[in-house]
Amino acid sequence: MDAEVQVTFAGGAEIERSLDIAAARVGDLTDGIYTQLFAQFPETEALFALDRSGQVRGAMLSHLFDAIFDFIGDRRYAHRFIACEIVTHDGYGVAPDAFAAFFGIVRDQVQAACGAEWTSDMGNAWHALLADVARYVTAPT
Repeated sequence: MDAEVQVTFAGGAEIERSLDIAAARVGDLTDGIYTQLFAQFPETEALFALDRSGQVRGAMLSHLFDAIFDFIGDRRYAHRFIACEIVTHDGYGVAPDAFAAFFGIVRDQVQAACGAEWTSDMGNAWHALLADVARYVTAPT
């Protein structure tokens, strides 16, 4: 097994703070996130035709948040998870750019939920996170 490298993400505290604020102000972001996803990538909506209860959407979002926390923390698995999920989603017909955009959509919805409490430091941290994620989307390890 490869030795794991501890990664310290400089903007981790700002990402966490933005998520805390969004959760306190809005609670569940699922509907807004998927509304934006379907608006930007209409072809993805049909993939959820059987998800009438929203459990699949909720599970996907839960995995994404887990990956974000790992990505800004020890980065023990998130980079590999992203690489695997790109392949899995490709099998569903989801292009890597749509997969990567999902992280940006989450950021957009978190920012909207934070409202006036959103700071430039949060924006910078999310920008850095999305740039890191993009590297794994375009060149998975």
